[in-house]
Amino acid sequence: MVFKPILKQKIWGGERIIPFKHLDGNLAEKDENGNPLCLMKQVGESWEISGYPGSESVVAEGELSGISLPDLIDIYKGDLIGRKNYEKYGNRFPLLIKFIDAADDLSLQVHPDDELAGKRNMPCGKTEMWYILDATPEASLLSGFSKKITREEYKKMVKENTILDVINRYPVAHGDVYFLPAGRIHGIGSGTFLTEIQQTSDATYRIYDYDRKDKNGKSRELHVEQSLDAVNFDSEGDCGTVSKNMDKTGLPVNELVKCDYFTTSLIIPGNSTENAKVLNLDISKNDSFSILIVGRGSGILTAGDYSEGIRAGDVLLVPASFGSLRLECLENSGLEVLETHI
Repeated sequence: MVFKPILKQKIWGGERIIPFKHLDGNLAEKDENGNPLCLMKQVGESWEISGYPGSESVVAEGELSGISLPDLIDIYKGDLIGRKNYEKYGNRFPLLIKFIDAADDLSLQVHPDDELAGKRNMPCGKTEMWYILDATPEASLLSGFSKKITREEYKKMVKENTILDVINRYPVAHGDVYFLPAGRIHGIGSGTFLTEIQQTSDATYRIYDYDRKDKNGKSRELHVEQSLDAVNFDSEGDCGTVSKNMDKTGLPVNELVKCDYFTTSLIIPGNSTENAKVLNLDISKNDSFSILIVGRGSGILTAGDYSEGIRAGDVLLVPASFGSLRLECLENSGLEVLETHI
């Protein structure tokens, strides 16, 4: 299943998402009656698969077109998301998949873990990962403290706008992978284009925002006090990439991240030793849906009796009841696919 992208305009957003998603360049923001207002600029995020309340994904095509993701789960239950997943999450889809285009620096921020989120009446915390799709030569990311600091030092540095002095900064390039457990302070730097895989949560505590003003000339709200119990002050030292240059391993399947919330691998069918273009994947043992994110190239996906052309920018949800997948790379396209499941 493919869903309609949910585009989010951001103060820091760029212009790469609409062409990457092969959308109409004249796509316009609409008023409450559906009338076009103005061309969409500064598109910072595209929510590709989401069950988040108020931003639920809707099937884009086929016989299920127009049905929301929560309604799909209600209809198909464990056949769609996996038996154990359905027992644990019910009709709440547990992952949120995004593309993020940062033309400017995002705020320095942190997310709560499940325990703190529960205390604050949120369904869950927010652990996430980033896979870098593209980056300008000077692009970078912030992740973790560069040295040990106390809560009081943290509050003082935030107040004095010196907090960036104790945050790790890393240059980024295509293929870099960052794992960001809840509690790790982080920020996306300008020039970075990535896909994000995360728990279904929008709980974000903004710590520093570069003294930026919104379109009305007002500073965006900071959440310094709320962030205090969320920040993991033990997250220091090297908090950089968990993997680099995975496309150079020569392996068709490269596991990137495995945690309690998701397991994600980079799939490169062209590296298959059986056939230079074709890769067969057994997903029957997962008891989980699979999400496929096409980062580069083009190919053909076959699942059960269904076969579909895929290309960079596509994100597909494969039901748990499908036992196998077949990925075929079209000639010299350099197909790269991220596969994630629980």
